[in-house]
Amino acid sequence: MSLERELQQRSGSKCELSGSEENLSVYIIPDIKENGLKTALYASKTCIEQMNDADAIDANHWRCLNDSMWSEHDAVKIMAWRMLNRIKADWTQDLLGMMYMEEDTLELAKASGDGEEEGDKLIHRDVNGVVLNHGDSVVLIKDLKIKGSSLVAKQGVAVRNIRLDRDNAEYIEGKVGPTLTVIITKYVKKI
Repeated sequence: MSLERELQQRSGSKCELSGSEENLSVYIIPDIKENGLKTALYASKTCIEQMNDADAIDANHWRCLNDSMWSEHDAVKIMAWRMLNRIKADWTQDLLGMMYMEEDTLELAKASGDGEEEGDKLIHRDVNGVVLNHGDSVVLIKDLKIKGSSLVAKQGVAVRNIRLDRDNAEYIEGKVGPTLTVIITKYVKKI
């Protein structure tokens, strides 16, 4: 059975965060290396847009988290926790105080850096000092040999939809051709 079909059954063909029944699709949680039902949820277009773009967040839309944060599914709890940390409103702190997650699920939720104090967050910067974010696109500024293969990533190659290493501010991950590889930030420029 396909992932989308499993999520449709699990959610009753509704957004697992807002309960909406329109414009639904699979959302894979970024910053988590595992795949499958534990890291995917069925979400509305509006929720996905706001989860991917912090500037587009409408705090009133996310009042639905009052219900969805109690989901039995880890993926829903992880994104509810992340969104509650991203929304700058008084009511979110109350909900975060009530929310319960197993320790391993909380660690997965924290993988994006949400919930950390600004001074504790790792900041990934390209060669020009521009801040890199999850999902950004970068271009290589020099030829790079890919370890463990005979492939050489040429200067000027675009790497789309990067992931940030949560333990080291100098590393990002991205696909160079078919290969997912770790790239050092001083060899890339944000597009």
